[in-house]
Amino acid sequence: MTAIVTRAGFLTSVQELGRTGFRQFGISTSGALDPFALRVANLLVGNDEGAAGLEITLGGLHLRFDDERMIAWCGGEFDVQIGSRALPAGHVAHLKAGDELKFGRAQIGCRCWVAISGGIDVPVVLGSRSTDLRANFGGFEGRALRDGDQLLLGEFRRSQTAATAGISSWTAPHDWARPATRNPILRFARGADSNRFNASTLQRLTMEVFAVSPDSDRMGVRFDGSEMKREDETDLISEAVAPGTIQVPPSGKPILLLGDCQTIGGYPKIAHVITVDLAVAAQLRAGDHVRFFEVPLADAHRLLSERERDLERFRIGISLLASDDSSCSHGPVGRSDNESGGAEGRRATGPWLQETS
Repeated sequence: MTAIVTRAGFLTSVQELGRTGFRQFGISTSGALDPFALRVANLLVGNDEGAAGLEITLGGLHLRFDDERMIAWCGGEFDVQIGSRALPAGHVAHLKAGDELKFGRAQIGCRCWVAISGGIDVPVVLGSRSTDLRANFGGFEGRALRDGDQLLLGEFRRSQTAATAGISSWTAPHDWARPATRNPILRFARGADSNRFNASTLQRLTMEVFAVSPDSDRMGVRFDGSEMKREDETDLISEAVAPGTIQVPPSGKPILLLGDCQTIGGYPKIAHVITVDLAVAAQLRAGDHVRFFEVPLADAHRLLSERERDLERFRIGISLLASDDSSCSHGPVGRSDNESGGAEGRRATGPWLQETS
């Protein structure tokens, strides 16, 4: 029960939802830079949401399977093929033994997340299977995948094939499956040190367009643009930071921290990107142009709650689909013409699975 890496691509690593409970010891969260995308992909193939999958950066991964599996992926815009068949984002595919899964180069965005039924069976290190690429532990031997690596896979439950016999005609909601956009906007709440910047600097944060620097990585996105000079030059004591924090170093070029970021920092924190928009941040690549938009903290909380509510409906829809053999051949879990009774009636409402043409 293995997947053989016939081509590793630019940067591919084993990730799940991250390593929590150890930041006080200086250990990064790591994990999928868009954990929501991985959760959706895992649900599509019948895994627990936290099962280990693959994070692919810029594409190029080729995998060959030695047994049958279900596959789904979410993220940027990639050309994905199983033999001569295209596998769009948010769909589910049934692979047979010997099939090869190939990811082309990213067309829009930077990353995608792949779920394989049964999950990837790597050792749990400090409570997580995620790879910490800076510290070289977790995941597959603490490193990015290489050509020829063999990934052990978890047990494949036959019931996971019930949803589709080929590539599903239904899909996860499009904005979940493909969060990458051109010229994105990142919403933020003001940071703890925003009062160290004058009003004109804070205004520039929302008025200017920032370019993503080639120096960006899983630790953080660096931006080029006019310098964000602070008014208060007093040295700061290093204190906690987290994925989403926007720091301003002495150069004045903002840095948006991501999953592999350090646990403390001494640069002023001008803002914090809201949790639901970290999916957009994870898709930024060198040369992209970004705008920032300020929102109240209450809006950040509301948007996160709404997304979790919608995901719960999606989770219910997936479970209904898997339990109804008739769904294999004729349609999605979605709004029915007959909402007054029966299994189809009970599936109405919400962002469930969507039928594609």
